[in-house]
Amino acid sequence: MRLTTTKQVSQNAKNSPRMWKPQMLELSHGTTSVCSAKVRIGLSEKGLEWHSHQINLTKGEQHRPEYLRLNPKGVVPTLVDGGLVVVESSVILEYIDDLGTGPRLIPKNPQDSARARMWLARCIDVHAAINTMTFSTVGRSRIRAAKTPEEAEAAILRMPNPAARAKRRDLFNLGLESPHVDAAFFILRSLFHDMQTILDRGPWLLGTRYSLADVALVSYVDRLDRLGFSGLWDRHTPQVGRWLTASRARQSYKKGILDYAGDVETDKMRTAGAPFWPDVQYRWGKVLNL
Repeated sequence: MRLTTTKQVSQNAKNSPRMWKPQMLELSHGTTSVCSAKVRIGLSEKGLEWHSHQINLTKGEQHRPEYLRLNPKGVVPTLVDGGLVVVESSVILEYIDDLGTGPRLIPKNPQDSARARMWLARCIDVHAAINTMTFSTVGRSRIRAAKTPEEAEAAILRMPNPAARAKRRDLFNLGLESPHVDAAFFILRSLFHDMQTILDRGPWLLGTRYSLADVALVSYVDRLDRLGFSGLWDRHTPQVGRWLTASRARQSYKKGILDYAGDVETDKMRTAGAPFWPDVQYRWGKVLNL
C-alpha cells in the first residue's frame, strides 16, 4: 500500500484556493465506506481525475502507522493534492468543488450556498447514525461470526479515538439494544422529515438544481437501503425514496458507488440485514409513535 506523505501547503495554495491548480489528486478510501463513496461521487460530478489508494478497513489498514501519519483519526477518506492533505469527507467535497471546470456544486447565491452548507453540517450527525445502524446489525453479526470476543476487543482497542472505541464496544455488546440506536433514530427521523418537506417542492435538496447537498447525503441513504431498511421512509416520507432513485440514475452514482459495491455486494448486505428488519421496524414505529 503506497501512500503520499504529508508536506507543507504552499502559501499560494492557502491564499488563492480557487486559482490553485491541482496535482494528480490522490484519494485513500474504502470500497464500501459511505464517506469515501460521497467523495467519489463528488469527484465524478466535477469530472476530476484521481489516483486510488484503497484501504482495506476489514484488515485494519486504516490503523497502520503510514496511514495514521496522513489521517491521525484512522478513518477514510483522505485526499492528497500535491502538498495539501485534506481530511473529513464534507471538507473534501467543498475543496474539490473549487477545482476543475465542472459545474459548481455549491451555488454562488448566498442563500442557496448557506442551505447547501447546512445540509453538509448535518452530515456529522447523519454519519454517526448510519455508522450505528450498520454496525449494530450487519457489522456486529459479521464480526461475531468471524472473530472471538478477544479478537473483536483487540480490533476495538486499535481505534485511536476513545469515544469511538466506547461506542463501538457498546454496539458490539448490545446491538440494537444500545442507546446509540435510539440516538440514531432521533437523527434519522428529523432528516427524513426535513427531506420530505424540501423534496415536496422540487426534485433536489436545493430545488431544481442538483448540488453538494445531494452529493453529501446520497451514500448514507443508499446504505440504509442496501441494509434492507428502506421501510424507514417508504410510508411516511416517500419523497426520500424518489430522491434516492433519481440520484442513482446519475452517472456519478455508478462511478462513486456501483463500481465499488455492485449488485453482488448489495445482495449480500441486504440478505445479511433482513433478519434485523423486524426489530428495526418495531423500534422505528415506537420512535414515530405508531
